[in-house]
Amino acid sequence: MSATEDTFISHLIEMRDRLLRAVIVVVVLFIALFPWAQDLYALLAKPMLESLPQGGQMIATEVTTPFFVPVKVTMMTAFLLALPWVFYQAWAFVAPGLYQHEKRIGVPLVIASVILFVLGMAFAYFLVFPIVFGFIVGVAPEGVAVMTDIGKYLDFVMTLFLAFGVTFEVPVAVVLLVKMGMVSVAKLREIRPYVIVGAFVIGAIFTPPDVISQFMLAIPLWVLYELGIVVGAMITRPKPDAEPDYAPMSESEMDAELDRIESAESPKRDAD
Repeated sequence: MSATEDTFISHLIEMRDRLLRAVIVVVVLFIALFPWAQDLYALLAKPMLESLPQGGQMIATEVTTPFFVPVKVTMMTAFLLALPWVFYQAWAFVAPGLYQHEKRIGVPLVIASVILFVLGMAFAYFLVFPIVFGFIVGVAPEGVAVMTDIGKYLDFVMTLFLAFGVTFEVPVAVVLLVKMGMVSVAKLREIRPYVIVGAFVIGAIFTPPDVISQFMLAIPLWVLYELGIVVGAMITRPKPDAEPDYAPMSESEMDAELDRIESAESPKRDAD
């Protein structure tokens, strides 16, 4: 077996071990949270239940849905709680192959990614969900009882969680692109109008058909893009030129130095 093959296999083994450690923590947290699976689902469903009319409720249209939906919510919660550990394992795997300056920026970016993703989900839960569900219930035709299936509800909120979580990762993506030299800060400023239009298009795709929720996704995306530009400009700001190790001689100092050299060479000429 060649050294290259041996190195490749050792990397695969390390990747397997890192992945196994991450999965074990997720599973342990899932088992620990499982007794509160119904409570976790009730917490997730709270924005929708509070938007329903008096006496409104959610329904389950499949036999196994009342069991599997709370289990999925518990698994999602366990993964979110284990996210810092999962990112650490990924970082520990790739860090040995990075340069020192890449390591210095890698740790803050990993921490920022976790925080921003969680902030995006919190933004969706506390601000977007009440408005979206209030709009959906408010536009229901007269005589129509809004009773959402819990499975469909879970798919819907997971889509919004993912959309807002990824949206809040925009500063990290912008900083990475700038740091890797793939795009300049000047170019990012130049394409700003296209980014703004794209933000509203994304908001229209991933949110219900109301203007308010579309703005609530598009505006943060735009603001976070601007934040990424600011941070990218800070990390690429040219450093002041290093001061020279010597100071230039004045004319009098240069004459004195020449006289010293000539004085040192005179005895040699006399000896010759």
